[in-house]
Amino acid sequence: MTAIKQFLPRALLAAGMMLAGSAALAEAQFEKPLNMTFCVFDPVGTKGDAATRANDLALAAKKWNIHTTIKVYVDERIAAEDFKVGQCDGVVVTSLRARQFNKFMGSVDAVGAVRDYKEMRSVIQTLSSPKLFPLTIQGDYQVVGTIPLGAAYVFVNDRQINSIEKAAGKKVAVLEWDKSQAKLVQKLGAQPVASDITTFAGKFNNGQVDIVVAPAIVYRPLELYRGLGTKGAIFRFPVIMISGSIVINRGKLMKQIPDLDQRVVLMRQFAAANVEEAFQFVAKSEKDVDEKYWMDLTPVEKDKYMRMLREARLSMIQDGTYDPQMMKLLKRVRCTNDPQNYECALKDE
Repeated sequence: MTAIKQFLPRALLAAGMMLAGSAALAEAQFEKPLNMTFCVFDPVGTKGDAATRANDLALAAKKWNIHTTIKVYVDERIAAEDFKVGQCDGVVVTSLRARQFNKFMGSVDAVGAVRDYKEMRSVIQTLSSPKLFPLTIQGDYQVVGTIPLGAAYVFVNDRQINSIEKAAGKKVAVLEWDKSQAKLVQKLGAQPVASDITTFAGKFNNGQVDIVVAPAIVYRPLELYRGLGTKGAIFRFPVIMISGSIVINRGKLMKQIPDLDQRVVLMRQFAAANVEEAFQFVAKSEKDVDEKYWMDLTPVEKDKYMRMLREARLSMIQDGTYDPQMMKLLKRVRCTNDPQNYECALKDE
């Protein structure tokens, strides 16, 4: 568990720091005390890195007359569930997990929808626009910030698994609560193996699965080099751009902060303007991967994968997994970056 504390909590807590910083930007010195409870996911518990930083932030927030109670969770699912039933005013989770609170914002991590970091920067900047403000709200919930956690790459325990055809029949670890991953694996003709954030690495390292899809930030903390061994590889091809989301209970907070909308616009703009630190963290993590493991797909294989991901994405738009408005936004970013791409002339996304 010590290794895991360096993984998701650290990257997600950067988003929480943006939230606190944006309050300063908005000169959020409340005349009356603002009391908030925030859910914090840290697999290590109260002694973990995320919990420690969250408590530091809570202490700093007192100068704005914001009094924050930190609730620490070793399970992201339970943190999200407690937020859902009103035990917390805000929560920081992966955008995959945040999809249940806002389908539009939670669809930003759609498979193959963002192809590189240039496009991811454009997406985050676009999402900070006040024009999209209404789409950040769904019922009582609102996503007030998005933070990049890095491209998810395919890790294989045998570099000979270097094509779609060769992935057929192989065992692939997927998050058991995210149906989109299982659907994608089934399209490959591979076998999905239900896992969670605390078990997928162990299954790969112990040989229980042949393939995992993960960002470089977990390579060392979760010791994925053990699963890669002497024959494995990481294909330098982003399957998904993973992000974290800061979600608040807007309905509840509006009763305490009448000008919440103005503050949230500033929060989102502040987060977008300061997101480069997260990209630098991701870049450092990718450089930290042993160079011998990186492999490039051939242009033919890249094209096959992009077409397969696009077909999977279209299928998941139709079955309601992904929000069609977000898919249009992401396609617009892709086609602005690469207007000659064949998909730009198509009207089905």
